[in-house]
Amino acid sequence: MRVLIAGGGVAGTVTAMALQLAGHEPVVFEAHPSGGADAGAFLTVMHNGMDALRAIGADTPVIDASFAALGVEAIGPDGATVGTRTFDSGLDGPRTLTRAVFYRVLQQEAERRGIQLVHGRRLTGATGTDRVTASFADGTTESGDLLIGADGLHSVVRTLIDPRAEPPRYTGLTVVYGYTRAEGLPAAPGVYRMIRGSRAAFGYTTAPDGATFWFARVPDVERSRDELAAVTPAGWREFTHAAFAGDPLPCAEIVAATGDDVYGGHSYDLPTTRVWSTPTMALVGDAAHAASPAAGQGASMALEDSVVLGQCLRDLPDAPAAFAAYERLRRARVEKLVAVSAGNDTGADRGWAYRHHLDWRARITA
Repeated sequence: MRVLIAGGGVAGTVTAMALQLAGHEPVVFEAHPSGGADAGAFLTVMHNGMDALRAIGADTPVIDASFAALGVEAIGPDGATVGTRTFDSGLDGPRTLTRAVFYRVLQQEAERRGIQLVHGRRLTGATGTDRVTASFADGTTESGDLLIGADGLHSVVRTLIDPRAEPPRYTGLTVVYGYTRAEGLPAAPGVYRMIRGSRAAFGYTTAPDGATFWFARVPDVERSRDELAAVTPAGWREFTHAAFAGDPLPCAEIVAATGDDVYGGHSYDLPTTRVWSTPTMALVGDAAHAASPAAGQGASMALEDSVVLGQCLRDLPDAPAAFAAYERLRRARVEKLVAVSAGNDTGADRGWAYRHHLDWRARITA
């Protein structure tokens, strides 16, 4: 089958690789001229996400472009360590890298495998019952047997599947990411140091080259996209610094030592999506379920989706049966993760999420 995939980010690109392995012909349409949205942020691919990449042989490029952490340190508002956790040595991961680098290495791997990836094509609509004709903002159309919505939080495909679909929910948090190579900062090599300030949460780790990767989750009123886009790097530094000023913590110091490599935006989640598919369309990743970044599982859950959808479309006799099995296998797990992430507890034990294993050779039955 020729499968049109809307979105060339994590979910779309890996879905394309899984579908190609399953014997289909995927074509990826990415709205951005290159890369993708939120390219300034960084992310963590957790153990289960790396396991999903390994299932389709796509883990090595990500490992080569990222760095590892071995555990987490939890720090209280007074600066005291309140807990430590070492990641299971029997599991590979997690890996940290910028979103832009993650997109690039996945897209390069997809193209190396001969998958067509078309940039600058933003999906606007689709029609058809037996087959799908997708329409794009540039006035062009494409036809295929199926359409997969990997088009993120504000998915067009989600509204095509269900015009009454609930919109994403604002979590009440603004998330700011930054990078600095300033010397003299407290180092956290090999760990994610998670700090609970008096007004906001902060986390950072030190890359092997000495760079400090940090993020902050700050309670905030919801602002428009235009307002957020107008905030300068200096504005994001000032906003974040104010959230930790006066705390006996290194957060404000790290923020103050950061230059223009700082990026911010609101955090949204999607606790449930009533309808995941039609006979010719289905959702993967954030288009179906989006979690607050507290658990660091957004990318990993999307990677799991991609592999499972590929298995279902490989093993079941038609798309409706495949989509039904895919939803059956995925819905409860991802909705549990979204609920846990909404609790905002970075110290919670998530071994149940990390130890999830996918075997590409396993057969899916109805």
